[in-house]
Amino acid sequence: MRGATIYGMTQGDIVKVEVDYLDPVQLAVAGFLTRYTEPTLTGYKYDLRDFFEWCEKAGIHLFDVKRVHIEVWARDMETRLALSTVKRRISTVAGFYKYANLDGYMATNPAAYVRRPTLDNESTTNGLDRMELGGLLAVSAGSKSVMDHALIVMLAMLGFRVSEACSVHIEDLGSERGHRTIRILGKGHKRATVPMPPPVFRAIDLAIGGRTEGNVLLSATGLPMTRDMAGRIVKRLCKRAGITKRISPHSLRHSYITAMLDAGVPLRDVQIAARHADPRTTTHYDRARNNLDRHGNYVVAAFLTGGA
Repeated sequence: MRGATIYGMTQGDIVKVEVDYLDPVQLAVAGFLTRYTEPTLTGYKYDLRDFFEWCEKAGIHLFDVKRVHIEVWARDMETRLALSTVKRRISTVAGFYKYANLDGYMATNPAAYVRRPTLDNESTTNGLDRMELGGLLAVSAGSKSVMDHALIVMLAMLGFRVSEACSVHIEDLGSERGHRTIRILGKGHKRATVPMPPPVFRAIDLAIGGRTEGNVLLSATGLPMTRDMAGRIVKRLCKRAGITKRISPHSLRHSYITAMLDAGVPLRDVQIAARHADPRTTTHYDRARNNLDRHGNYVVAAFLTGGA
């Protein structure tokens, strides 16, 4: 008996397949993943794939996994990945087993009591300062590809996540109260209308040319730009700009947020612009700047000196 074409597991990989209703592993994977949409779905697929490959190498069936197996996998990840990635992957696997347990495939959730790494309350993502970001924008503006520059301005001047930038369609562009705008479907399937400053809409207009529909960002072959393509473009332009830090598309979103904070934008307004659901997320970026200019010590010193 065959089922619907949804995300399931085949030959150790997670792809869109016609799920077999009689295969409990495929059903468990599909039952977990079909609860989510992009870009969360892609992240969870990568997380599960890493765990499934580890289980396959260890010769452990997914429904025979014990807590100790997940602990060993987690410690292995800590030797090769950032702690934030390790914590997220453990959470994903814990979610998978939670629903496998609820759906009756397993008697217990083996990931329920797995130790998760403790993270600092600061962002560890590499970011660019004002001069580095300005240099990158200048290099991208001088690039032969108008798509390269449009990508960089969406990441660095609008703070888009790479999946959001690659998903923007010409039909999403508009205007509202005198502002040029982009409508996007952000993290958590939340819709947002984002205003475009002149440097941004000029770059996007050049990328669009005479087209009236389809993706704004295209590859050299005319196909929609993918996340991997965008990552390669960012690395290539950073190298050309003389930036030696390890920079990814998300680094430019990080740089966008810290640039707002450095420019004096109030924390609440930064949270709204960055589309952070939790203000503590924005605070992490503020702490990571190591900016001492507004440290409370100066205010206290001035206050006490005035009183004396």
